Amino acid sequence: MKNQINLGDLNIPIDQLTSKPCPVFYNDAHHTIYWLGIPEDTAFRCNTYLIVSGEEAILFDPGSRAYFDFVRKRVEEVIPLEQLKGIVLCHQDPDVAGSMIDWLALKPELKIISSDRTQVLLPHYGVEDYDFYSIGEDNDFKYRFSNGNVLEFIEAPFLHFPGAFTTLDKESNFMLSGDIWAALDINWKLVVDDFDEHTMKLDLFHLDYMASNIAAKGFALKIQDLKIGCILPQHGSIIPKEFVVEAIKYLEDLRCGLDIVYPELSH
Repeated sequence: MKNQINLGDLNIPIDQLTSKPCPVFYNDAHHTIYWLGIPEDTAFRCNTYLIVSGEEAILFDPGSRAYFDFVRKRVEEVIPLEQLKGIVLCHQDPDVAGSMIDWLALKPELKIISSDRTQVLLPHYGVEDYDFYSIGEDNDFKYRFSNGNVLEFIEAPFLHFPGAFTTLDKESNFMLSGDIWAALDINWKLVVDDFDEHTMKLDLFHLDYMASNIAAKGFALKIQDLKIGCILPQHGSIIPKEFVVEAIKYLEDLRCGLDIVYPELSH
């Protein structure tokens, strides 16, 4: 049975959450999404996710080098490392991608799955020889597990990087959104339970980091008809299904970035 997990039950003390990998979706153990987290006690708390589908696994936004050992141990609690086939990097920032070089030192055969624009910058971390998998047209904006399950990539230009994208896991319809719907919060909980209250935490990130309403609204209109069962951002709290429509409307109405810097030019 799909998604037998009540996400609301995951709002438990942080020390319990970070004591082991936390499943947020599973389908009869054939397809599972884990929140691995990173145990940093800051408003910029980072979320790392692992999707295990059949005998393969993909890691999402593994984080900075400072947390490589923690994330590696979390992955090994779920799967043997030989099952890890690739890493999705929603963009190149160090809180997302810094540990890429440690993962490649451990497993040089890993696919680095990202946008072509991100790929231009990744070699500046110091590793140039790796197996790059483009999320673009060359691969039909998809990654296919050997069991047939599909990850679909949706470009989100200038939110906040020109080559940013989100990943829709087609088995669960969970969207791994990177910095989109990221939130800053000291009094953090894993799952949003009051979206009106959560918008203040979204604003703390989006007003400064996202480019403009054109970028935000354009992406919102692109995804408004998709069946999205949950949103998994790289910062802040998971947005469950009951708030997905409100989350998309938040982007559609968002005034941010250049709209604030140059209000006289914003319409």
